[in-house]
Amino acid sequence: MKKSKNKLVQLFFANLYISAFTFGGGFVIITFMKRKFVDELHWIEENEMLDLAALAQSSPGAIAVNTSILVGWKIGGFLGMAVSVLGTILPPMIIISIISFFYAAFASNVYVAIVLKSMQAGVAAVILDVVCDLGSDVLKKKNTVHIIMMAAAFIATFVFDINVIYIILFAALIGLIQGVWRQNRGVWQ
Repeated sequence: MKKSKNKLVQLFFANLYISAFTFGGGFVIITFMKRKFVDELHWIEENEMLDLAALAQSSPGAIAVNTSILVGWKIGGFLGMAVSVLGTILPPMIIISIISFFYAAFASNVYVAIVLKSMQAGVAAVILDVVCDLGSDVLKKKNTVHIIMMAAAFIATFVFDINVIYIILFAALIGLIQGVWRQNRGVWQ
């Protein structure tokens, strides 16, 4: 029981820390969650983290919260999910509450605008890191269908500006078809 309680406390503070120091949205937080829960703590396998991130992205709501729900559930069941979400939402709630009191001063401050503009480069770099990590995982598996889907999804969104919902639904359909096809052949992968 004590070990389980310690794990929940560690899960809460890990999510609290990640959420407090992550700027740039949900895709950035996934990188930090991967580093913490896969690379450092070894609570989740890398391919599981990729699956959780995909599920979180395809679910309605904030990707950071969705990912923390799934990671928390995987690590500690219902209580894990609850402490994970609490740790994830507390920092933004506190920060936004403070900023709302001083909104007029923040909105017109030239230095705040410069800092926020400068942070965009760092956020872009972190998002690129996520893309490279997740993309290299797909390439390492050498699954031709997945590689073609990844390239097609990039082209669909970047070149043709197709809504990401349609891309996710199409990818899910291809995955379903591939799973049914493998099951009928007696292959479970």
